[in-house]
Amino acid sequence: MTALREVGILGTGSYAPERVLSNHDLEKLVDTNDEWIVSRTGMRERRLVSEGQATSDLACESAKRAMEDAGVGAGDIDLVILATVTPDHLVPSTACILQARLGLVNASAFDINVACSGFVTGMNVAKSLIAAGAYNRVLVIGAETMSSILNYKDRGSCILFGDASGAAVLGPYAGQGKILDMHTGADGTGGMSMVVPAGGSRKPCTPEVVAADEHKLVMKGNEVYKFAVAKFKDLVVEQLARTGYKPSDIDLVIPHQVNLRIIESALSRLDIDPARIYINLDRYGNTSAGSVPLALDEARRAGRFQSGSLVSLVAFGAGLTWASSLIRW
Repeated sequence: MTALREVGILGTGSYAPERVLSNHDLEKLVDTNDEWIVSRTGMRERRLVSEGQATSDLACESAKRAMEDAGVGAGDIDLVILATVTPDHLVPSTACILQARLGLVNASAFDINVACSGFVTGMNVAKSLIAAGAYNRVLVIGAETMSSILNYKDRGSCILFGDASGAAVLGPYAGQGKILDMHTGADGTGGMSMVVPAGGSRKPCTPEVVAADEHKLVMKGNEVYKFAVAKFKDLVVEQLARTGYKPSDIDLVIPHQVNLRIIESALSRLDIDPARIYINLDRYGNTSAGSVPLALDEARRAGRFQSGSLVSLVAFGAGLTWASSLIRW
């Protein structure tokens, strides 16, 4: 039997659209205020696409930056995995649209839908395929235009989300970003805690559905809060147990940027210095599948970790789903 190959992250990239929606802007749209939002979420602003921008536009920019950082050309990529819950179209996949736009003539392409866990799940899928020798260079992207499915009459959900994209190129380990551990999971019994009720085959869109905003995101905040706090803690604890590392060994934890109160609540149950948790949700909000890769690229370029650092990625989201990865940079 052929030995599995070690896999590393060859390059990263990210992109957030220029349009800013601040808490003060939201005050004009829904019954809320800056103090209420900051105290409950830690968020101060988020980015939104401009008119005419779609998920593939965000994905294209972050993918270009990741490929440039990795030093690979269009012909070097042989698989594209795009994680999103806001595809350009139901058909074709947004990954195929991206493959054409970037000229990735040698690449297969597919989308995955595991919400906020999407990028880390996609990275773990890519790692398995590369380790087995099925592919050599895989472009993994998490990209969302969450503003396209938000109900701006619902202050409990519309204040939380923004639009952004992040990407990474994975390949055989070449001295950087070695993936040491990975895990994914799901619990479909909690799936209805975050749902877009209409627009699929169960309930196709009609004028009546649109008038009732059933094509927009509905979220049960208390259920999501409890799940996220518990799962964040469990993902880190189980990751350490599998790998034999101690909390003090981790140089940086990059969590899904869900809500500052959730992250702080989970941290109170973990023996990890809050200074070693990367947070950027105050500037971008929750960007779903774009969250972790945006934070990973931003933290790396800001020098928050260096060669040899141990970096933990943890994500959890609708489905319910979760994923984690441990990287020796």
